[in-house]
Amino acid sequence: MYTGGFYPYAAPEEYWAYWSRYIWINRYLDAPEPVYQDLLALVKHKDYFVLTTNVDHCFQRAGFDKRRLFYTQGDYGLFQCSGPCCQETWDNEAAVRQMVERQRDMRIPTELIPRCPRCGEPLTINLRSDDKFVQDEGWYAAARRYEDFVRRHKGGAVLYLELGVGFNTPGIIKYNFWRQTAQNPNAFYACINTGQAAVPPEISKRGLCLNTDIKHALNAIKM
Repeated sequence: MYTGGFYPYAAPEEYWAYWSRYIWINRYLDAPEPVYQDLLALVKHKDYFVLTTNVDHCFQRAGFDKRRLFYTQGDYGLFQCSGPCCQETWDNEAAVRQMVERQRDMRIPTELIPRCPRCGEPLTINLRSDDKFVQDEGWYAAARRYEDFVRRHKGGAVLYLELGVGFNTPGIIKYNFWRQTAQNPNAFYACINTGQAAVPPEISKRGLCLNTDIKHALNAIKM
């Protein structure tokens, strides 16, 4: 699905026919497996914080505390101006639902093409893909809460648990967790990832890699 988002659609009606389905499935339908709920059961009584590059809001829908989440790369549930003319975002659930319900032959009605309420230019998805990504007030508030969490636990006993992070944008989570583990002798790093589980030698004595599916690992922990 992600690859299909880069296709050069011939018209915005086709673009939004595809993307409305994409958003509806990934942002508004429940995940097919209870993996997020299983993870929450492990951490809900801990002082946790979630730093994620996912934009599907599965953490929040599974019951994770909204104030303990930082979606660094955006949210499929938000529109932003394509300009952008402002640093604002808008909820898109109602608009996306209409696109899904009313599209025919892989096209939405022209009148459903979303436009910025400020300047009238086309809206786009609040997804970091270039230098036009909008970081609204909610984004900055979440960033401050994450920074405060890191500050409060600096030097303390911390588990940096990395789940399914690849090497597409490793600087946000993977390298960040490696660095913070190296700087804190009381920290431990754990990585669960099929095919891309790795730990640098500098923290190998305080690191654990599980080359397996996250669902299987969490099920084993529950047992």
